[in-house]
Amino acid sequence: MIISKTPYRISFFGGGSDYPSWYNRNGGKVLSTTIDKHIYITCRFLPNFFNHKFRIVWSKIEQVRDIKKIKHPAVKGLLKYLKVKKGLEIHYDGDLPAKSGMGSSSCFSVGLLKALSILNNENLNGLKLAKSAINFEQKIMHETVGSQDQIATSIGGFNKISFNKGNKFKIKKIPKKNLNKLNSNLLLLYTGIQRQAHNIAKSYVKKLSTQKERNVYKIMDFVDIAERLISENDLNNFGELMNEAWHEKKLLSKNISNKKIDDLYNYSLENGAIGGKLLGAGGGGFLLLYVPKKNRLRLLKKIKKMVQIPFQFSYEGSHEIFNTIRK
Repeated sequence: MIISKTPYRISFFGGGSDYPSWYNRNGGKVLSTTIDKHIYITCRFLPNFFNHKFRIVWSKIEQVRDIKKIKHPAVKGLLKYLKVKKGLEIHYDGDLPAKSGMGSSSCFSVGLLKALSILNNENLNGLKLAKSAINFEQKIMHETVGSQDQIATSIGGFNKISFNKGNKFKIKKIPKKNLNKLNSNLLLLYTGIQRQAHNIAKSYVKKLSTQKERNVYKIMDFVDIAERLISENDLNNFGELMNEAWHEKKLLSKNISNKKIDDLYNYSLENGAIGGKLLGAGGGGFLLLYVPKKNRLRLLKKIKKMVQIPFQFSYEGSHEIFNTIRK
């Protein structure tokens, strides 16, 4: 039996430039971090005396003899992709809800690939694991997804990730100095709205007009500015930059935000926040706010009915936490 532990991620700047249809023409870059909330995947080979060959436990419990009858799309696709022959039992547990902008779909793919690779005595790590997940999601499942989530959750940490033509990636670790202070000024709220990220992305990724291309270039420029602001401990300006980037991101598609989200965001700004954004492609999920510590209590009193998720930055990518087959 193998249990893998894979972190969710928060993307601050550059989202949208990590889609291959964009960066293979123009390059791309993002600033993101993993956090101390995780997806856990348990895998084991099934003995052949059961009536079923595959048992998949998620929001449903599936027991089937044929991979083609599995309903979980990622599990079905990955087992077909890997040409799995042996019977398997797979359990999925997550600290946060799916379809919420935390990179959960890629996090799941990375975690399952990690566990299955260990079962098959391969043990994919780092960029090799990330590239396998990217290939699976983009080429096999044909999802309209970017490439930042797979890299972030595979390697872990607070990073600037650059995307270059030819599907080449470069990772720059951001020094930990000033990151604890940044972390203490962030507030994570759950909007209660679930959505499919690839459906939101489809509304703008393949239809970038000249004007919207300028928006993406500006979003990319924020990455280097944000990196500098962290190094200079100029964190309130980091928060204001989040606000500017969020308004720029919304120009890409009317589906990125909605009235409920805009009202909550503006109310937060009126009560102590100075910046923020919806995480992921947009449309719902988690709202990240930059709130100076002196304003935090005031804002929390105003939004006390909202679900707040305390979190810390984390620095470890997908890894095994339990292994009964190691020799």
